[in-house]
Amino acid sequence: MSSVTIAPATAVEARPQPVRRCPRRRRADGAAYLLLSPWLIGMIALLLVPLLYSLYLSFTSYNLLTPPHWIGFANYRTMFSGDPRYLTSLRVTAEYVVAAVPLKLAMALGVALLLATPKRKGSGIYRALFYLPSLLGTSVAIALVWQGTFDVHGPFNAFLSLFGIPGQAWVADPGYVRWVIVLLAIWQFGGPMVIFLAGLKQIPRELYEASAVDGASRLRRFRSVTLPMLSPVILFNIVVEIIGSFQAFTPAQLVGDGNGGPVDSTLFYALYLYQRAFQFQDMGYASAMAWVMLAGLGVITGMIFLTARFWVHYGA
Repeated sequence: MSSVTIAPATAVEARPQPVRRCPRRRRADGAAYLLLSPWLIGMIALLLVPLLYSLYLSFTSYNLLTPPHWIGFANYRTMFSGDPRYLTSLRVTAEYVVAAVPLKLAMALGVALLLATPKRKGSGIYRALFYLPSLLGTSVAIALVWQGTFDVHGPFNAFLSLFGIPGQAWVADPGYVRWVIVLLAIWQFGGPMVIFLAGLKQIPRELYEASAVDGASRLRRFRSVTLPMLSPVILFNIVVEIIGSFQAFTPAQLVGDGNGGPVDSTLFYALYLYQRAFQFQDMGYASAMAWVMLAGLGVITGMIFLTARFWVHYGA
């Protein structure tokens, strides 16, 4: 019986065909880019280009009157080895952030817990009143009013005199003026308070009911139910408040003497950056300071997110 040998069929490689979009899809994409073009142009012209130019200026000596002169990393070396006021601004700002952020968030969370009680009469009015200081913002007028309030002849000393307590020159004393600015930050707790309220509304009531049946006290329910379920909101508020606190400028400029005094006790980082840029006309050094702040905030935010997996709990 003769065997028949069948030659293997030649494999034909399938070549991918180019994807052709229909004219209607191309017109839709063109219309989308046309509508996005104002935002794209604004982002490039007002954000990316100035950002890259400031990075270039940070490696130069530039005083707005002469062309930038390339000096390499000299600005960065001067900051950490030849400028004691820069190190002072870092210390003052860090102390302010460490004091203001936890106290502000604690106040916001405490008020949010009071206002989150269901069926509380007039809760909407109270929420609006507590949010009002944050709505006003840290404006020039608010900072000046705050300075006048804690002046030696201000209302705060007049209030203390009713109880026989001697007044102090709060805004002129380097030991107290920074705490005056911290109190201003705490007073404007409305923003994180609203976010805490939204987070508290998302916690299932069944968890509180089950813990109450098990005999848990209010403090235990707060520790075991409220804080874990609210931890993503706490993470968000911590990051936002830290970034905002490092950029504090108006209170340091107006509550203090405007130059970081008394005795550099209000020499915040943003205030010193402003002085180097617009008082000393040292734009290169100020640009280097801005980039160090950006890098520092990035590192701090990254560290917070790295540690978040140990204390932030999500619903899933």
